[in-house]
Amino acid sequence: MRLTDMADELYAAPACSALPGGVRVATARHDGVTVTRVEIAREGLERPRGRYVTLEVPRVSVLDERDSSVIEQAAAELRALLPPEGPVLVLGVGNRRVTADALGPRTVQKIFVTMGAGSRLPLPGIRPVAAVAPGVSGATGLSLQQLAGALVRELRPSALLCVDSLCSSEPERLGRTLQFSDTGLCPAQPGSRKHLAAARLGVPVLAAGIPTLMEAREGKDLVVTPRELDSVIAHGAALLGSAINRALQPRLSIAQLCWLAS
Repeated sequence: MRLTDMADELYAAPACSALPGGVRVATARHDGVTVTRVEIAREGLERPRGRYVTLEVPRVSVLDERDSSVIEQAAAELRALLPPEGPVLVLGVGNRRVTADALGPRTVQKIFVTMGAGSRLPLPGIRPVAAVAPGVSGATGLSLQQLAGALVRELRPSALLCVDSLCSSEPERLGRTLQFSDTGLCPAQPGSRKHLAAARLGVPVLAAGIPTLMEAREGKDLVVTPRELDSVIAHGAALLGSAINRALQPRLSIAQLCWLAS
């Protein structure tokens, strides 16, 4: 079995010639971006039940936050998975000190936060948003589940959006693909402590990420990361942050959101 967080790598052709029962896959192409939607309607498969959307940009070496077309498409796909209203908590999962695992914390720095004592909001049409990167348990003494649970109980958001680095089985997709899902944060890596699910937290849990690593074919203890990883994380976090901001605040333009989040 391939180690991957990407649902389309498991179920989209040519990876899967015959789809398992309860799985539907649809692929479309818009402005050079390939959008693949995977819907899993039953339990017991390699990925949890729910909806997955991937956006792949093959024409560039890495994702670019200046690509407004990709941002708009990504925002539209994410918006379709989110509750239509209510506060949203964005959780940057990962270790900011480890480059391949820093996507979540780096993305949180780009989020337009509209909750808190220092905010001049709420304003009409502006959705309440909070963002935090809780760090790793070794530094805090608390597990991700404990921290997320405490934040959810305090803020009572309509949804929790987790941002994390992903694992792909295809090296050419590293740094060039986005995935959104409404299935919770469920990493494919065995023994991962990053699992966050709606059943545990009591609110919908969405996940967003970019593949930044893959399992080496020579051995399961090795990982492969893309060249220029620092650039992949920097540009990927900026683009993903812009897409999340646009999904949450559709009344504001990308330019306005970039200025407000800076």
